[in-house]
Amino acid sequence: MRLTANACPLIRLVARALPDISGRCPESCRSGFRQLTYTAQTTCRAGFRKWVLLACALSFAGCAHYPPNQPLARHDPAYGYRFTNLASPDERDDMLVVVTFSGGGTRAAALAYGVLEHLAHTEIVRNGKPERLLDEVDILSSVSGGSFTAAYYALYGEQIFSDFEHRFLKRNVQGELTRKLLAPVNLARVSSPLFGRIDLVAEYFDDEIFDHATFGDLVEKGRRPFVMINASDMSLGTRFEFTQDQFDLLCSDLSSFPLARAVAASSAVPIVFSPLTVRNYGGTCGYPGPLHAAGSSGGATARQIYKAAEVRSYLDSAARPYLHLLDGGITDNIGLRGMLDRVASGDGPQALARAMRLERLRKAVLIVVNAETAPDLSLDRSEVVPTVTQVFRAVKDIPINRYSFETIELLKTNFEDWARQIRKQNEEKQTVGGAEAGFDFYLIEVTFDAIKDPAERDFFRGIPTSYTLPAETVDQLRALGPRLIEESGDYQRLLHDLQRH
Repeated sequence: MRLTANACPLIRLVARALPDISGRCPESCRSGFRQLTYTAQTTCRAGFRKWVLLACALSFAGCAHYPPNQPLARHDPAYGYRFTNLASPDERDDMLVVVTFSGGGTRAAALAYGVLEHLAHTEIVRNGKPERLLDEVDILSSVSGGSFTAAYYALYGEQIFSDFEHRFLKRNVQGELTRKLLAPVNLARVSSPLFGRIDLVAEYFDDEIFDHATFGDLVEKGRRPFVMINASDMSLGTRFEFTQDQFDLLCSDLSSFPLARAVAASSAVPIVFSPLTVRNYGGTCGYPGPLHAAGSSGGATARQIYKAAEVRSYLDSAARPYLHLLDGGITDNIGLRGMLDRVASGDGPQALARAMRLERLRKAVLIVVNAETAPDLSLDRSEVVPTVTQVFRAVKDIPINRYSFETIELLKTNFEDWARQIRKQNEEKQTVGGAEAGFDFYLIEVTFDAIKDPAERDFFRGIPTSYTLPAETVDQLRALGPRLIEESGDYQRLLHDLQRH
């Protein structure tokens, strides 16, 4: 509908928003939008502006609905976004490189970006040829702020080094999101019980950062790294990952799911944003479920029994037709639990290696990029009762930081035992010709705790976890990542060992 030149500003605002809003609504609502626009044009100058605005707002609220994920017609273990469907950068497949990016807003994204830059400039020797260490990365596991860097690199590859700064890191994302959320049209939309603040956030990410890409686009690229974006199942209090293996449980097709919505779910800070809703079609596509979901007796461990109950809850879509997802940091703020859970809930590291088709594994490299916050000790210098905001921050950060610490310690405790198991298996499989049978594990931590200077450490740990930072602070975080990774003893050991092969 074309508006006349003297149409009032209010109606012009509604009309400009109309194509975007009606395009996201069911067809049944669109004719109503067009009629309201026409009515607004003809009645605005007659003094009925507030009534027209109210009518538009009510229409928007009734129409707004989150975009549902699509069902999977039939389960196919060879279909979709899976680690085994992406080509290895190295045909030998004897080295697994996993990089995890923690949550923490733009500061986490900037620290992760600095690490990627450093890996891109690090030359190693593979098969007698010089390669970049970045090209050897197999898996990126991310949470919240770190998911922006991980998803962007998985989608665009080298392009990240030319435009990620101005598209995200040095952009006032928080200010733009605030303006979007406070726009009158969008205030009406989020009043719908089927459309939350996180859906508006996902729209912004989709339009401004990820260009409407889906996980199907990652499948088409067919290359690693495989990105695991982690959110949290609000009802179960467990980790929820955006992989086809997870979506198999829901009988849903991840390939059609927007990358931006996965990142939004991973970043859905409680209270600040609403949970992101996902439809569950479990039990409708012929998916038999993983083996550990079948029983709870015999030789199963308590962890396996617990995991089986979790999986069975997804398979019953009649009992759980909808899932509500929150920030991944609630259940795993450093992106490590996915690998740990796979080993602990399965039949050990050998079974995981077989499932990932890495039977020839000789080296496992884990780079943990952790931008966690520091406790606010300033509260203890005053007898004044802490504010609600201060209490909320403490309740949110304390369990996350403690759980992250315990996760890393669990990893350190178990990995040497897992390494022994793999070495033993490799020795048993060693051929008469003398094939290499050893196994080495490298844990490389990039964390603010590793900063030696107390004042500098406090500065970085005190950087806000917002989605807007000064350009200078972004540059400081970018420079810190390479410095900390170079100071890691395991990183230097890895470079030394790779130069020998």
